[in-house]
Amino acid sequence: MAYGKEESFSEVIGNLLQYASIHHAHKLFQETPHRTVYLWNALLRSYCFEGEWVETLSLFRQMNNVSSVSIEERPDNYSVSIALKSCAGLRKLLLGKVIHGFLKKVRIDGDMFVGSALIDLYTKCGQMNDAVKVFMEYPKPDVVLWTSIISGYEQSGSPELALAFFSRMVVSEKVSPDPVTLVSVASACAQLSNFKLGRSVHGFVKRKGLDNKLCLANSLLHLYGKTGSIKNASNLFREMSDKDIISWSTMVACYADNGAETDVLDLFNEMLDKRIKPNWVTVVSVLRACACISNLEEGMKIHELAVNYGFEMETTVSTALMDMYMKCFSPEKAVDLFNRMPKKDVIAWAVLFSGYADNGMVHESMWVFRNMLSSGTRPDAIALVKILTTISELGILQQAVCLHAFVIKNGFENNQFIGASLIEVYAKCSSIEDANKVFKGMTYKDVVTWSSIIAAYGFHGQGEEALKLFYQMANHSDTKPNNVTFISILSACSHSGLIKEGINMFDIMVNKYKLKPNSEHYAIMVDLLGRMGELDMALDVINNMPMQAGPDIWGALLGACRIHQNIKMGEVAAKNLFSLDPNHAGYYILLSNIYSVDENWHSATKLRRLVKEKRLNKIVGQSVVELKNEVRSFIAGDRIHDESDHIYEILTKLHAKMREVAFDPQVQIEEML
Repeated sequence: MAYGKEESFSEVIGNLLQYASIHHAHKLFQETPHRTVYLWNALLRSYCFEGEWVETLSLFRQMNNVSSVSIEERPDNYSVSIALKSCAGLRKLLLGKVIHGFLKKVRIDGDMFVGSALIDLYTKCGQMNDAVKVFMEYPKPDVVLWTSIISGYEQSGSPELALAFFSRMVVSEKVSPDPVTLVSVASACAQLSNFKLGRSVHGFVKRKGLDNKLCLANSLLHLYGKTGSIKNASNLFREMSDKDIISWSTMVACYADNGAETDVLDLFNEMLDKRIKPNWVTVVSVLRACACISNLEEGMKIHELAVNYGFEMETTVSTALMDMYMKCFSPEKAVDLFNRMPKKDVIAWAVLFSGYADNGMVHESMWVFRNMLSSGTRPDAIALVKILTTISELGILQQAVCLHAFVIKNGFENNQFIGASLIEVYAKCSSIEDANKVFKGMTYKDVVTWSSIIAAYGFHGQGEEALKLFYQMANHSDTKPNNVTFISILSACSHSGLIKEGINMFDIMVNKYKLKPNSEHYAIMVDLLGRMGELDMALDVINNMPMQAGPDIWGALLGACRIHQNIKMGEVAAKNLFSLDPNHAGYYILLSNIYSVDENWHSATKLRRLVKEKRLNKIVGQSVVELKNEVRSFIAGDRIHDESDHIYEILTKLHAKMREVAFDPQVQIEEML
């Protein structure tokens, strides 16, 4: 085949690269008698675009070898930029530095695109100091170079520095950003969860007339989702003239991340109605929503859809499906899916054993954990936190000691979250001494660790010691208490009957640390006051709350009314509970017990009859005892236990003995016998 002009070769190779395979183009390139840098660059660009970075660098080496003979084939700034991009893709820092040295030798390192490629290389290889040095070598960087350094800091987890460079770019240097720059800026705001700053960026985008750019609109959607601004995200989404699958997935995730599960399902169904094919990212978000509200019916529909679209066995999708089934109280479906998964990572295993625990099957959870270790899958920090949480529910000290040894052996002893979980485990296994040893042995104590040890002492009724620890953290460490810390210290005060100290802690939380109490804080305050008989003060707390009181708060008041036999206030609390949570049998039984103590048999019987008519099931209490390295499990009213006859015989004798000494038990044992 003959060509009259050199450009004909370029055109033919260009067409092959566009319409045929890259390997056909490479073959023709090798047959080309007279190659130029333009032909080399066309082939280099194509390999790099396809992500074939090893082949790109191999071709670049060939180009360098030939260029020593042919000047026309010597690499230019464009060739070098492509080679640097390939080094960045492979994280080959040393080779990138060699090319950087070559640039200085041939004096083409002043090119802006080369500078951008160098910054990208150093950023992806975790060398931001070198990236900044490259940037500072350019006296007048253009928008591409500015964007590279801003994106570098944003992708390296330094959003504050990304925004500082953006401010310098726009305000000091008067360089106008392009959409790519603004995408990185919006992402930096999302990392910081800074709604106010993100809103300003959105305003800047509108003023520049760039709000029709799809990539930028999607980035702003993500920003609003991360800052919890559902309304702004929804308005932006509806205003967008063009939407792609990323737009829809981002909006679905925004709803899912911010507790708007109904909106998730509505938007997803709208998406399907408009014949927009979801991807696995969309499906995972919708499954999370189904899991949160335990909507098994919708979850199964999503499962069927995932099968039809062919990504049921994607590990992330399978794991989300398992989590949904576990949280919809269908562990058998989760196990079936797990058994069919071709690849089981540590996350899938963790979902399985934590799901078993959430469904009250703690022993099965431990069995799964052992199987995971036998399979060769090593737990990460998150998996260990989950299994430690499971162990804490069992309250078996020997198991806690074994897992603690496993944590140390695998080098996780200085992980703050695992340390906090170990403190909780030992506390619930009745070993506050071991919990304290873990706390004192940790080299770095963050707010999670402090909160855990405070909660541990509170759990053991040692409120004074919990208060000492709180003041030690607040006055003699660099750690500031957060909302969780105050839940721990308020609970400690409640369990120890420290009313004045609890009220003082609530005041410190609001006025000194400017923290906004949530429903859980108010519930503890009601419980604290109620336990000590200050029912009027507890009701005042409820009436003056900035939010509507939920079942947890009214439940705490009803429990206090049961202790202090306040029928009138108990009826007020129960009325609210029946409205908020009409299917919770415990509230009906609690009010019935109040009536029974007052010998109001008619009202008590009426409530218990209502429980039966509505077929409400009371949550069964369970106790676990470790005896001679054997675990014994009991439930309230247990008749299935192997030794139930003997247990009830002992219980009857105890009851008779209690009557002899005129002990009046609050629990009516006759109902159990």
